[in-house]
Amino acid sequence: MTGYDEHGDPQALSLEKLESNTDKTGDEDNDSPIEQVRLTVPPTDDPTQPALTFRTWVLGLISCVFLAFVNQFFAYRQNQLSISSVSAQILVLPLGKLMAAYLPSKPIRVPLTNWSFSLNPGPFNIKEHVLITIFASCGAGGVYALHIVTGVKAFYHRNISGVAAFILSLTTQMLGYGWAGLFRKYLVDSPYMWWPANLVQVSLFRALHEIEKRPKGGHTRLQFFFMVFVASFAYYIVPSYLFPSISALSFVCWIWKDSVTAQQIGGGIKGLGLGSFGLDWSTVAGFLGTPLATPGFAIINILVGFMLFVYVIIPIAYWSNAYDAKKFPIFSSHTFDHTGQRYNISRILNEKAFDINLAAYESYSKLYLSVFFALTYGLSFATLTATITHVALFNGKTIWTLWKQTARATKDHYSDVHTRLMKKNYKQVPQWWFYTVLVLMVALAMVACEGFDKQLQLPWWGLLLACGIALFFTLPIGIIQATTNAQPGLNVITELVIGYIYPGKPLANVAFKTYGYISMVQALSFVNDFKLGHYMKIPPRSMFIVQLFGTIVASSTYFATAWWLLTNIKDICDTSLLPEGSPWTCPGDDVFYNASIIWGVIGPLRMFTKYGVYKEMNWFFLLGLLAPIPGWFLSRKYPNIKWLRLIHMPIIIGATSNMPPTRAVNYWAWGAVGIFFNFYVYRKFKAWWARHTYVLSAALDAGVAFLGVLLFFTLQSKNIIGPEWWGLASDDHCPLASCPTAPGVKIEGCPAF
Repeated sequence: MTGYDEHGDPQALSLEKLESNTDKTGDEDNDSPIEQVRLTVPPTDDPTQPALTFRTWVLGLISCVFLAFVNQFFAYRQNQLSISSVSAQILVLPLGKLMAAYLPSKPIRVPLTNWSFSLNPGPFNIKEHVLITIFASCGAGGVYALHIVTGVKAFYHRNISGVAAFILSLTTQMLGYGWAGLFRKYLVDSPYMWWPANLVQVSLFRALHEIEKRPKGGHTRLQFFFMVFVASFAYYIVPSYLFPSISALSFVCWIWKDSVTAQQIGGGIKGLGLGSFGLDWSTVAGFLGTPLATPGFAIINILVGFMLFVYVIIPIAYWSNAYDAKKFPIFSSHTFDHTGQRYNISRILNEKAFDINLAAYESYSKLYLSVFFALTYGLSFATLTATITHVALFNGKTIWTLWKQTARATKDHYSDVHTRLMKKNYKQVPQWWFYTVLVLMVALAMVACEGFDKQLQLPWWGLLLACGIALFFTLPIGIIQATTNAQPGLNVITELVIGYIYPGKPLANVAFKTYGYISMVQALSFVNDFKLGHYMKIPPRSMFIVQLFGTIVASSTYFATAWWLLTNIKDICDTSLLPEGSPWTCPGDDVFYNASIIWGVIGPLRMFTKYGVYKEMNWFFLLGLLAPIPGWFLSRKYPNIKWLRLIHMPIIIGATSNMPPTRAVNYWAWGAVGIFFNFYVYRKFKAWWARHTYVLSAALDAGVAFLGVLLFFTLQSKNIIGPEWWGLASDDHCPLASCPTAPGVKIEGCPAF
């Protein structure tokens, strides 16, 4: 097996070494059979350290609620921003130490019970810190089901029961507990399921809790965090209020103001973005995540995939007029009819049943997409099969060996030092806790689907089928993620399955996808956190309680924030009615809404077979299946050429899978920052990079978040948008970039050809 560190440098973890480690009875076997784990995780524990303390509850709840509110708040904005739990991880450390320094330590007795607790059980310790971070991560993950709620209320303009919407949000997040409980023996207790991403977290926790002295002439990490936070907070008033256009600067459009072709090529938001860039951290990190924490080899693979797709494949497809491409914008997530106009979905929907009227559909038009959006779906098909082939070729033998060792270890009750310490020092979580949550969530999900006048459209058998798919895939995909860090997604599979079985029902399609796909993602997220707790020696019952309450609190906060914004911001998500400069354009939800039309209303049968326009997209399944083979063959034939092993076809093919809503300007800004820090700074100033990079990322995120929320409550919620001038527009001033170029297609504001 070949692994990679955070910069893409190969780390040899050979199959022979893994196999030989399992047969040893010396120190390595007593510690862990995985070399990276031995080098990172100390084989020690102090069971006297308190974990689930008053400080844990207070700081964990505050972090969870704040991250959930901010992430959902920014999800509706032109430049969305997803703040990770790393911000909370860094910020709660001084707060925890302050509480330990000033809170009284005298025990407080709970009335009418024999139970007491202390506000201050001693120094703030690493176990409390881990639990608070896991609490915060529940609020950082997002609630996928809220795309459904937004689609219904803001795009389809229909009512949905608030209770049904809340149950949908809660159950899709918590169903994964059941699958996690079923498979934790294999995915957590096994020393061979090592979850590489957790080793970064372990390293960061250890670094934060080492005694740090301020370097001469320098700053501590915490001082550096607050300096960058203040700078980010102060600067963000420019792109968010005074000069929103600075988020996407497209000079090509300013030079060729009357050229559709030039603006198609140079437009950073609605075009191909050649030469565009943004001076806004939310442009850099809003859609693609922080480039500071992205491995260097992954940045290069993503940029290669982006350039091949956007600057080679798309121009060829568009200017050769494939699929009548010139009738539509070159870059758009919207749906169109055969005349080039926006598809009038109300013409083919039965108002009462909210499903497709086939007679109306046949008399109106097939569904068309921009060539960019259509080929993005083709690449999503290819990414799925490419991931399977890549994992099988590059990691298959190792995964199989590790799984055999896991099965043998489970049968023989073999465990490494970490599992033995956990079982010796702490009470385990009873299986019935997981089963109770699973049964309760399935029952609640059944109520949401079958009750409330069946607003979600998904019948009981559809819910059970979705649960069956999630259950079936959780273990094999968990094994892949636990050994390679890759997680193949089920979104395409679930959309295809329900789209063929139950077509014409938009909400049934997206609800099925969410229950089938997200419950598996949540299960693996829970297992991943359990493994982190396993490495950090957190009492398992405390882990379970924190994850359970964190998920409930986060789901409730996400839902309340979304419902509040949807009901209080006039014309939210409707770009045709929003005032100039309004950030509430909902780019991610817009894509989700159009996907519900494609997969739900129209269905894959009428899109990707002979009955639709895009039947050739199915060839991408085969293309993806074969794509990793040449790279694998060359890496075997020329093992001394290191960069051949860094070619990752699933990343290259899937580089643009998030376009739209991600725009070209986001890739250019993200790639420039990522290359600068992960190559230039890393090589020239390695000590600085190691000390400050993750802190810098967290501080930039936090500064943007705090000022964005502050501006909304003080000014934007009162319709004080900003000074009226050219730079107020939340676009790149490329109005012609979205114009069609086919003769006879008339669009308001566009020249006729």
